Amino acid sequence: MFGTSMQQAGIRILQSAAANVRSCVLSTTKLSPLNLVRSVSTTIANSMFIQTFDTPNPNSLKFVPGESVTDGFTVDFPDWTHGHKSPLAKRLFGIQGVKSIFYGPDFITVTRSDEDAEWRVLKPEIYATIMDTFQAGLPILTDDQPSPDTVIEDDDDDIVAMIKELLDTRIRPTVMEDGGDIIYKGFDHDTGVVQLKLQGSCSNCPSSSVTLKNGIENMMKFYVPEVKMVEEVKDELDRVSEEQFEKLENIIRTKDQKPSDEP
Repeated sequence: MFGTSMQQAGIRILQSAAANVRSCVLSTTKLSPLNLVRSVSTTIANSMFIQTFDTPNPNSLKFVPGESVTDGFTVDFPDWTHGHKSPLAKRLFGIQGVKSIFYGPDFITVTRSDEDAEWRVLKPEIYATIMDTFQAGLPILTDDQPSPDTVIEDDDDDIVAMIKELLDTRIRPTVMEDGGDIIYKGFDHDTGVVQLKLQGSCSNCPSSSVTLKNGIENMMKFYVPEVKMVEEVKDELDRVSEEQFEKLENIIRTKDQKPSDEP
């Protein structure tokens, strides 16, 4: 059960990148009659080479992992709501400052939100994410559907949309790594309370309150000032299960306390 903030998760990614990256070689190459000069950086890590090429758009970088990305076609992820189709894209969208992602047959183009998101900060995280995905043998594309609780509805305002984005791109992936999931149940604009349901290993976990307060709630408050508190909610099935479990515990406890008959 994770009990740390997403900022700490980001630090872990950066540390992983620092441990994996062996060297970075910069060079320049001419790519067109227009004499566009683009820088090329090569990251060598664990026998995997990732080249990065500048593009005419200063907010986009082209990453070439040296392996096939798609089977000859292209896939566009204009924003995080499309990331459910790719485990890699979903993880990349979890990096602060990543706006959109594009897959080519043998390359990945990452576009940052603006120039305030510096490439010197983004690149180590992007390198680490791409390398981890390929080295773990994870599929680049899947048939997964978006989590219904974080789909942006027509009547969602900017606050709710931001809450859902944080949950889907930064919080949910970390929770899933620990064998659980977290479901968005609602937001009260009057009280500033976000209601969430914990599932899997997070459900009934002794540290779930720490997770909610020290991890999720702090992050929500940081990125969405309108959020004042995060609380866990349980549905009827959860309550029935807890009642049945308590009854079973009481029966066992009673049997243990009952003195045995003397012969």
